[in-house]
Amino acid sequence: MKKILLLLSLFLHVMFAQAQTGGRFTIKGAVTDTTGAALPAATIMLLLPADSSLTNFGRSNKEGAFELKNLKRIPYLLKVSYVGYVPFQTEVVPADGEVTDLGKLKMKVLQKELYEVVIKTARAPLSIRGDTVEFDARAFKVPPGSTVEDLLRKLPGMQVDADGNIKAHGEEVKRVTVDGKRFFGEDPKMATKNLPAEAINKVQVFNGKSEQSKVTGVDDGKREKTVNLELKDSHKKGGFGKAVAGVGTDSRLEGKVSYNRFDDKQQFSLLGFGNNTNQSGIARNDYQDFKGSQSFNWGDDGDFGFNSGRYYGGDDITIQPSWGGGGSEGFTKNWAGGANYNYDTKKTKVSTSYFYNQTNSIMDVRSSTENFLTNDSYSTLDNNKTLGFTGNHRPSFRFEKAIDSLNTIILISNSRINRGDGSYESFQQSFRNEGILSNQSTVNNSSVYNSLAMANLFMYRHKFKKKGKNFAVSAGYNINNSEEDKRLSSINRFLQDSTLNSEINQRNETESTRGNFKGSLSYVEPLSKSIFWESFYNFNMRRDKVDRNVFDIEGNLQETNPFLTRYYANDFTYNRLGTSFRYSSKGLNLSVGLAGLEFKLKGKFVRDEAEADFTRVNRTYFSWVPNVNLNYDLKNNRYLYLNYGLEVREPSITDLQPIVDNSNPLYIVEGNPDLIPASMHNIYGGYQMFNPASFTNLYVNMFYSYNINQVVYNRTINLENLITTTKPMNITGGSNVGGYIGFGFPIKKTKSNLNLNTGINLSNNITYINNVENETRTNNFNFGARLDLTPSDVFTLYTNANWNLNYSKYSINTNQNQQIFNSNYGADMNWKTVKDIYLNARFNYMTYKNDQFGFNQKQPILNLAVYKVVLKSKKGEIRLTAYDVFKKNLGITQNVNQNYYTERRVATLSRYFMLSFTYNMRGISASVRRSNF
Repeated sequence: MKKILLLLSLFLHVMFAQAQTGGRFTIKGAVTDTTGAALPAATIMLLLPADSSLTNFGRSNKEGAFELKNLKRIPYLLKVSYVGYVPFQTEVVPADGEVTDLGKLKMKVLQKELYEVVIKTARAPLSIRGDTVEFDARAFKVPPGSTVEDLLRKLPGMQVDADGNIKAHGEEVKRVTVDGKRFFGEDPKMATKNLPAEAINKVQVFNGKSEQSKVTGVDDGKREKTVNLELKDSHKKGGFGKAVAGVGTDSRLEGKVSYNRFDDKQQFSLLGFGNNTNQSGIARNDYQDFKGSQSFNWGDDGDFGFNSGRYYGGDDITIQPSWGGGGSEGFTKNWAGGANYNYDTKKTKVSTSYFYNQTNSIMDVRSSTENFLTNDSYSTLDNNKTLGFTGNHRPSFRFEKAIDSLNTIILISNSRINRGDGSYESFQQSFRNEGILSNQSTVNNSSVYNSLAMANLFMYRHKFKKKGKNFAVSAGYNINNSEEDKRLSSINRFLQDSTLNSEINQRNETESTRGNFKGSLSYVEPLSKSIFWESFYNFNMRRDKVDRNVFDIEGNLQETNPFLTRYYANDFTYNRLGTSFRYSSKGLNLSVGLAGLEFKLKGKFVRDEAEADFTRVNRTYFSWVPNVNLNYDLKNNRYLYLNYGLEVREPSITDLQPIVDNSNPLYIVEGNPDLIPASMHNIYGGYQMFNPASFTNLYVNMFYSYNINQVVYNRTINLENLITTTKPMNITGGSNVGGYIGFGFPIKKTKSNLNLNTGINLSNNITYINNVENETRTNNFNFGARLDLTPSDVFTLYTNANWNLNYSKYSINTNQNQQIFNSNYGADMNWKTVKDIYLNARFNYMTYKNDQFGFNQKQPILNLAVYKVVLKSKKGEIRLTAYDVFKKNLGITQNVNQNYYTERRVATLSRYFMLSFTYNMRGISASVRRSNF
């Protein structure tokens, strides 16, 4: 199957290339002003006269000269754009011979009175200015009803994978804005998946300065790939959106509605959906907002200073919300709805949103695990089923006010209110290497939980009149409270020693509260035009309280379990004082800094809060943390970067407490009061390049990390009954080194693009198994290719292939060394046939192979759709979709870690058919007109 797919892609590309050869010629010329002076880096575009569609493009060189080669011998329209000049346009008829020389193309200076006329009458499909590439969305045709995501796929140099992740010029897009403003927070996919392509006027791709540079006025040399979606004027004056309803086999249903209303100062959006087709539509990083790590604007977390030694929130002893279905595994029912409002003027910016989502999930899992011991091994089989519900309310608010040109205040509040319940049933068996059953366990647990998380932050920034000199202060208070009522029931049988047999019937009531106050100071002093002194101070004081009451239940009676019942209160204090010097001049940006870091941990625990005899844990740690950061702009869209830092993490309070948790008799957990902080040296660097004339891109990076006193969970396995006991310990020596290379270029500009990548990751993890050091070396190699074919407005084909090879070696049991090979081949085809009927096919062919365990699985997934545009002004669409035609969605994963290998299969949504209707709402008649449809 994979060979057929690759041959098909190659055949189509060869046929397309052959159709484009024969009778070829070259256009050349030179761009100058009216005096004859050369205009370098002018944007050259070649269009078809019939519909002004873009067929080729380039840039003039330092002497203003340009060449467009290998052109089909037909008439063209040549456009030239240059900042500050009237766009130049001329018809080109191929001359006899291989080269048509246009000579000097003289451009006139753009006069102010002609500006608006020129803008309206001389729009170019794309323009290139420095590192900014701007596309005219009208020049890139997509089917009616398409989203921005579909539009981006058509743009030269842009890639969108199956999950909606975006790359531009080989680099991951960090941010997507709409008219320069955020859209439903910081998730780029919210805009690209929910806004219609027809609403977009222009797409701008550029390397934006970091928010830190914008705020402080000091260039830190960092760049973030950004996409800005500029709306059409028509869509700024009225509402637009769409509604989708679908019904399918096996009682499958889906519905979605969105509405947007934008103007120059305000954005208002509504979004709602419901389905039982595993589409949760929620990014998994949402919960991070409530830990104060929102990163859309630099400093929104209020933690100033470099990254080395930064505090990220500590261990989570509170109950966290369940994520529900992940969009592919198991079976889920999803409902969600929300509103987003932005108000943006020069002095006042307000961004607020509310979003609710709920998921009912069913997970039926079969897993097998091979555990490696010293010259021995044992296996575990687990069949489990999870039923879960989670509902989340997420309001957010951000207010920014520029009091004057020198003073700014910012107020941020994010919250999450979570409610959920779940049940878990499991049957587990452990076998010795000879296949002899050693123990088995039947588990039946259930729980109900609620949680409230809130992060509030106030910031004040002051810029002095001296350029680059500024001061900032922040203060924040976060809470994270939760409560859970859990019922635990299990029957545990040990075939080799029946005296260990046990039955557990318990109730676990847990209430936890967390309060976190933090503050930061930042001061930047320019010592010269190119040297800056930056100093900062961070403070964090956190208090946790957890009251866990465990009761043994017998009949209608319940009795407190003294071994598992605990009350503990923990105080954590964090101080970091640091300074750095930055040199910034002529593209070179170098920062060298040092900070002193102090942790103070105070914990006390007891069986009952009323008791006075507390057991206490008191620790104070200090460490120096260096930081070096280099960013070098080599000009012409070439960048070099290098960073070194030291990360220090304190042990979690739960790991420090000398408590034995035997709530699961097969898996006992112990604490370790002798733990010390773990530190990790990190160094990474790379080079990236984008040639806007040829649209060639190169992305190279390398990284290395080394762990000192890493906290790992050592395992002791009783060889008689296979009971596992884990205990955290500090170990030095774990490391990770690797690199990545990505290279992309157009085979035929606007028609076909090829992207190649390869990566390597060599890791070394150390742990102790039955007091014997085990070193697991994992070598991972990845290769990938992507070929995009967009030969016309009626046919597109996007193909990709990825190969992953994983070698794992164990020092304690070399007989279990293994090699895993996974591959993935994909294709996405769109074809416009007659009478506005469209065909779409998406195919993925995945293979999983592990010779050590005789595992060889092939998984072809094919989705087919046919749809027709209907109604006046093409406002409607009727679509019939067949999902997983071959019924091969098996939910397979493999995992290699420390001293074990796991195969996991999840019963998940497979073949079904869906009939849906989409209605597109437009605000005014001007926005419904489409050319070429």
